Amino acid sequence: MNFIEEVKWRGMLHNIMPGTEEILKEKNVAAYVGIDPTADSLHIGHLVGVMLLKHFQIAGHQPIALVGGATGMIGDPSGKSAERNLLTIETIRHNQEKIKTQLAKFLDFSEDKENKALMVNNYDWMSKFSFLDFIRDVGKHISVNYMIAKDSVKKRMNSSDDKDAEGLSFTEFSYQLVQGYDFLHLYKEHNCKLQMGGSDQWGNITTGTELIRRMLQGKAYALTSPLITKADGGKFGKTEKGNIWLDPEKTSPYEFYQFWINTSDADAEKYLKIFTVLNKEEIENLVNEHNEAPHTRILQKTLAEKLTTMVHGKDAYDTSVSASQILFGKGTKENLQSLDEKTFNDIFSGVPHFNINKNSLEEGINIFDLLAEQTQVFKSKGEIRRLIKDKGLSLNMEKFTNPDEPVKSEHLINDKYLVIRQGKKKYSIIITE
Repeated sequence: MNFIEEVKWRGMLHNIMPGTEEILKEKNVAAYVGIDPTADSLHIGHLVGVMLLKHFQIAGHQPIALVGGATGMIGDPSGKSAERNLLTIETIRHNQEKIKTQLAKFLDFSEDKENKALMVNNYDWMSKFSFLDFIRDVGKHISVNYMIAKDSVKKRMNSSDDKDAEGLSFTEFSYQLVQGYDFLHLYKEHNCKLQMGGSDQWGNITTGTELIRRMLQGKAYALTSPLITKADGGKFGKTEKGNIWLDPEKTSPYEFYQFWINTSDADAEKYLKIFTVLNKEEIENLVNEHNEAPHTRILQKTLAEKLTTMVHGKDAYDTSVSASQILFGKGTKENLQSLDEKTFNDIFSGVPHFNINKNSLEEGINIFDLLAEQTQVFKSKGEIRRLIKDKGLSLNMEKFTNPDEPVKSEHLINDKYLVIRQGKKKYSIIITE
């Protein structure tokens, strides 16, 4: 597999330094991508860089994931308008371990693999520098003129004209020099000849290639991918709740699945190329199938399946599919009972919720009193009676047809919830306390 050709057709190539393709004709070249350790989980915004490393390893080369322990304590001005909060080394070490666990789902870290993936932390070498040593041994090789010519720096410096902007601190200004030294260190220690990243990282990456040229008389290379956008102009990877995380505690597998299944037709093909390892022919076949029957949403279903399975596993994917069917009236009581509480709450987060005392269900309660008096699911008992007669009322995904049947504690889902459905898609949740 030719790595450059692969990322080109996938739409993952934005800029590339001359000579990069030639150097990759060598066997087992090492390349790295920097990962921000400001959280103990990756989010889907990281996945472009992760997939670059994955395709790089598939092509027979060695991927290196660099956790920015040192740079995470500084803050990268690229694409930012304000300085970030700084982290302690203990927090960064914790985040690093969590991130490696997630990366292992994409990259092969096996010791017996010739081009095994590596994870490194730049704090391990940057912490050995004193400030004076760094500015004497490294800083003298890159001029201030060179550094302020970078777009990321110029943008923040120019923002100082805005009275509400914070400008650029010296701490952030030094970021590109520290990142540049990372590249030099990996070049020396791991023969790493290529750094990859998002298009906003071009300035920082080329500072590294320049430092290698000036300090070691070596030749290193740069490759960037486009920043991912949505067809409607919205920001990729963001929802009303914030980032879509890979950690199931931060973003449930169901929410993760829903993000991809709700991708627009205009974006689905692009995302399949970027975020899966399906080959060109497979994706073209899926696109043709989609064009013949867009209503089947084959692109979105495939995207959601591949990503959810890769990140959370087959069982979580199956549960997410089952859960998503519930809102469309295709679920069963067994489906409801199989859900963990977080997934249950995710599914029904947007529907009306009502609370009752759990003790009232011990002796059983009449359906009319439950839905029209103890809660206000319906405005009147007459409305409930008409629904039951027309077989339009469901309790826990099962038709409720006997108005004399009391609702009891044993009806509760997970010993806490009652799911009321009016018609096919109108839901209410009763929560017992």
